[in-house]
Amino acid sequence: MLDKETIRTRVWRLLEEAKVSKFPKPITGRIPNFVGSEEAAKRLFSQPEFRKAEVIKVNPDSPQAPVRLGVLMHGKVVVMPTPRLKGGFLLLNPKCIPKRHLRRASTIRGAFKYGESCPLEDLPKVDLLVVGSVAVSLDGVRVGKGGGYSELEYAILRELELIDEATPIYTTVHDLQIVNDAPREEHDLTVDVIITPTRVLRLNRKYRQPKGIIWSKLKPEDIERMPVLSKLKNLSKEISKELKVKIEV
Repeated sequence: MLDKETIRTRVWRLLEEAKVSKFPKPITGRIPNFVGSEEAAKRLFSQPEFRKAEVIKVNPDSPQAPVRLGVLMHGKVVVMPTPRLKGGFLLLNPKCIPKRHLRRASTIRGAFKYGESCPLEDLPKVDLLVVGSVAVSLDGVRVGKGGGYSELEYAILRELELIDEATPIYTTVHDLQIVNDAPREEHDLTVDVIITPTRVLRLNRKYRQPKGIIWSKLKPEDIERMPVLSKLKNLSKEISKELKVKIEV
């Protein structure tokens, strides 16, 4: 089995050689934008989990901009992590955004203008997650760009009990981003549905999802770089104290 970095390099090269990569470029080091991302988003909007969902967490990368726009246009709330989680999470409520500005709000810059910074304790329950991928295997193992941010975002929501094991996870990718297999680590999340411009692949989940933050894997500089993590740690301590008081009473 190929290692993750080899898989990333191959997929980035394949997309470039096939001339199906889109701005922003270079795509190396990114969740790559691809020709057909709008068609993949349209397929996503027809799925039953999407139709039932009221709050959807979508990653901030360019290939998922059509997803964020569609979520807003369908009247659903977007929870969007800020890039590299430096600013925590943004909440985009279409009821609070003029319809003519929804497209702008679906961009990263527009999300900061029209969305609201949402403290962890005010985040809503999430019904569906949409993640970006560099590659994804036929058994649902996702390969990201290497920073581990999607895993951290998932783990934060799991720690806050805003999602659980059954919360569905989608990814939208180009067909060339699908690989036969990929290595999986204990903190890696897996996807339930792969959606491309041409098809929808529903997978039988083979692995359990990570239950929360694996604090031992984080360095002090990681927590310093992402204040949301120190906030989560403090919040967890407060909840533990409250539970202890209740039990003792």
